[in-house]
Amino acid sequence: MDQVKIKRALISVFDKTGIEAFAQKLVDAGVEIISSGGTARTLIEAGIAVRKVEEWTGFPEMLGHRVVTLHPKVHGAILALRDNPKHQADIKTFELEPLDLVVVSLYPFEQAIANKGCTLAEAVEMIDIGGPTMVRAAAKNNKFVTVVTAPRQYGQLLTEMKDNDGATSLALRQTFAREAFALTAHYDTAISTYLAEQADEPLGERISFSYTKAGDLRYGENPHQDAAFYRGTEADAEPCIGRARLLGGKAISYNNYVDANGALELIKEFDRPAVAIVKHANPAGCAIDDDLVEAYRKAYFGDVNACMGGIVAVNRPVTCELATAITETYQRWGKEAGAGGYFAEVVLAPSFEDGAVEIIQARKGWGPNVRLLEVGDFDGKRNKEKFLKYVVGGMLVQDRDRLGLNTDDWQVVTKRQPTEQEWADLKFAWLVCKHVKSNAIVLAKDQTLLGAGAGQMSRVNSAFLAGQLAKHYGGAEAHDTSGCALASDAFFPFPDSLDWAKDAGATAVIEPGGAKKDDDVIAYADELGLAMVFTGARHFNH
Repeated sequence: MDQVKIKRALISVFDKTGIEAFAQKLVDAGVEIISSGGTARTLIEAGIAVRKVEEWTGFPEMLGHRVVTLHPKVHGAILALRDNPKHQADIKTFELEPLDLVVVSLYPFEQAIANKGCTLAEAVEMIDIGGPTMVRAAAKNNKFVTVVTAPRQYGQLLTEMKDNDGATSLALRQTFAREAFALTAHYDTAISTYLAEQADEPLGERISFSYTKAGDLRYGENPHQDAAFYRGTEADAEPCIGRARLLGGKAISYNNYVDANGALELIKEFDRPAVAIVKHANPAGCAIDDDLVEAYRKAYFGDVNACMGGIVAVNRPVTCELATAITETYQRWGKEAGAGGYFAEVVLAPSFEDGAVEIIQARKGWGPNVRLLEVGDFDGKRNKEKFLKYVVGGMLVQDRDRLGLNTDDWQVVTKRQPTEQEWADLKFAWLVCKHVKSNAIVLAKDQTLLGAGAGQMSRVNSAFLAGQLAKHYGGAEAHDTSGCALASDAFFPFPDSLDWAKDAGATAVIEPGGAKKDDDVIAYADELGLAMVFTGARHFNH
């Protein structure tokens, strides 16, 4: 049975956006409206003829509106199969009046718990029972019943009814049913996640995650892969890519999202003005300086070639002066440094000063295409969401790595203490190293990234690569690595690993410690005259 004419509808919505006009058009199409509570009052006040649920069922609402539609007459009317003789007999026996359309919007549970003052008791009262039950029943019986769960579907339904003499097609009913089950799954996920957090059991026996589609992407990591971006429910708790506003430029790609997220998470680490330039998920440049343009210049010299086509992230509003510097990067500094050219894929920041967007977009050649992302103020709030990593056949779930400078646990293990400048560079290098793919080695000087060895199979190779990048690919101003700090995301297993630190010009080293040969490593550091700090924590980033 493909076409089903809408003769009787039950409407019960919390979100009353557009409901009066929608219901009036249903009535104009000859549809009988049954409703309850606030929805019924809204429709009656609008002059729309309504049968109240309690009059229809012969049973009043009770328990302070907790029980209204949980009644056999309601669910029998929804679930009855029109082509089943036994169901038809029950319809006559129990005097059921079949429903052809169910319109429901659920209590806004997520909106309620987003309020800082929401108590557990208040949250529980915002758990909808009757709504999801009706939605699931109608979606199950989509062979005969149309279920509408959002105001955005009103127009589509009315158009279909107009084109089909008041009827809906099976294709539409199945589409709406799929959306309905996705909605109730999302709703239950939000509730179970909230209750798990309240009980401090975020990693329980069963765990669910639900995301809402924000839009399709042109493709995934590669053109032959389909992709879309889905937004999480907690994404507004802190500045994040999930809630970033695209102020200009081309649509954001899959790889843009990944790299922009990495760049944003890095600059969140710093209280002082900071700039990071990320390419292929690793920092190509990073620096902090009270002068934002100077921080950008120093970040660019991290690797003038790798920075081309990178993601520029700033933890302060983009000023017109910085916007001009970004558009003039190659002309100001790149030619002298031997760079092959420069353009930015993305510029992201808390906000953009008046005129800054226009300056970037006016850049001849690549300006109009640069994605400009506004992420909002850095107010220190942090999401509770988990870090997820897919593997074929399963999902790995862990806490996000929010550990920053755990300096209370740090120990100077060598005879020589770091100098004041070395301390500043060690802290900076440690935070940058956290965001470099393992095995990770970072060289830093004057709170500027000089070179990073990322993702190598051996730590020695990472150290060698960091040194080579710092000495040969950073531009003329980044060649002097003498007196730099070296950070390693995990311990050095053997003393001779420090030879690479010495060769790179490092005078201070920071690493987690914890190797079997720590004593030998420390002794060799003393022999080399290095200052070494153990953090007691590591930052693997696979």
